[in-house]
Amino acid sequence: MKRRSFLKKAAAGLAVGGVAAPAIAQSLPAVNWRMVGSWPKALDTLFGGMEDISRRVAAATGGKFNIKVFAAGEIVGGLQVLDAVQAGTVECGHTATYYYFGKDPTFALNCAVPFGLNARQQNAWMNHGGGLELVREFYKGYNCTLFPAGNTGTQMGGWFRKEIKTVADLKGLKFRMGGYAGRVMSKLGAVPQQIAGGDIYPSLEKGTIDGAEWVGPYDDEKLGFYKVAKFYYYPGWWEPGTELDLLVNLKAYEALPKEYQAILADACAASHGSVLEKYDADNPAALKRLLAGGTQLRAWPNEIMAACYKATNEVNAESSEKFPSFKKIYDSMSKFRTDTTQWLSLAEASMSNFSIAAERMSQRGAKK
Repeated sequence: MKRRSFLKKAAAGLAVGGVAAPAIAQSLPAVNWRMVGSWPKALDTLFGGMEDISRRVAAATGGKFNIKVFAAGEIVGGLQVLDAVQAGTVECGHTATYYYFGKDPTFALNCAVPFGLNARQQNAWMNHGGGLELVREFYKGYNCTLFPAGNTGTQMGGWFRKEIKTVADLKGLKFRMGGYAGRVMSKLGAVPQQIAGGDIYPSLEKGTIDGAEWVGPYDDEKLGFYKVAKFYYYPGWWEPGTELDLLVNLKAYEALPKEYQAILADACAASHGSVLEKYDADNPAALKRLLAGGTQLRAWPNEIMAACYKATNEVNAESSEKFPSFKKIYDSMSKFRTDTTQWLSLAEASMSNFSIAAERMSQRGAKK
């Protein structure tokens, strides 16, 4: 609360003083950073989240602390953000950390794991359930700290040229999917492919892959997947509440004045909520446009969902056995999920389920 109050006062000082810097920043040094991202500029919600952090930091410091933003491929590839930040090539990077599960599956836990936490649970666990402290302890080993800086909410389940009706249909299927969930799909015979966002469409168009998932209707429409695949599946059981993070080189962060550290944290927190809000606002209209254009919605069959849930438990057990850091953080996450499920099912889920059913009945009645 104190940090947010400080940020508001600093921003207000900029507005009142015109070109003058907030008083808090006048005696502080000029700092210039670079932020790389895993996103192309066309994805205005994700890349826009990076720009939002940069704008907020500059505004609160009267331009003393500047972060220049670079899209995927401009300095490093979309899947090399962690390496660049860890090495100090750049000071910070905006990414989905499950991209780096090949180094250690623990990288997926603060981002998204199959049948894991939804956005509300993820935010609560990270900020009030001990998750952030555990995760930051792990990232110190990679010369990084991190700040939650966006969430997509539950994602869609991907685009395919043909329908997927049984577990057998997954065998040999070359499917672009992000992160740790690929190990689950591998158990069921699929061939997961990890491809950066800007490279997915040409791979799908050329037939290099048979299907692909990204986020949801708004981004998927921009990336053009509907042009080469018509079956659109839901839900993205592997991404129930995908957190995006700003990774910050630990030495660069520790060299910042304490005031700048607080401003950076608050800028990330503000952008974190804004990203989810924008997706919730823009996905409905995008879905309507896709359906009007011929996209065919399909729910994952219960047989496949059950098989994926079973395989997920097996993969999590294997990871817990091999990686102590995964077990430590996953145990905390799993307990939090169990503890919050009853409450969310009683209040949020029951209310939402009734409202959705009532709305659908109302719509059917209006059409008669």
